[in-house]
Amino acid sequence: MNIYIREAHPVDGWWFGKGLPKLFLKLTGSKAALDVYDPHTMAQRRATAVACETALQFGVPTLVDEMDDRVNKAYAAWPTRLYLVGLDGRIVYHGGLGPFGFKPTELDRVIEQYLAQMGVAA
Repeated sequence: MNIYIREAHPVDGWWFGKGLPKLFLKLTGSKAALDVYDPHTMAQRRATAVACETALQFGVPTLVDEMDDRVNKAYAAWPTRLYLVGLDGRIVYHGGLGPFGFKPTELDRVIEQYLAQMGVAA
């Protein structure tokens, strides 16, 4: 599952602007939004998470971190990070910080290996 945390580059915060990021998104084919404001309520954060889930089409459910950023702080997740938590609650995989350490294909391989170890078909 995906957990939506604090917005990494909100318009009213540490914003990249429109120039270079638009070029980067065009070159990578990403559908990430560049015009997101930092949510100040859970309702706003949920709405932003839904918009993100819809645009990026990860294909997995999205949960939303509370306004105190409890999950973000516990997993050092900002701006983006991938984790695999095993059935026993232990961390099986933790990726590097995004965007450069954000490697979904690497996580896919780890998931397949983990499922094979657990005797579950991928």
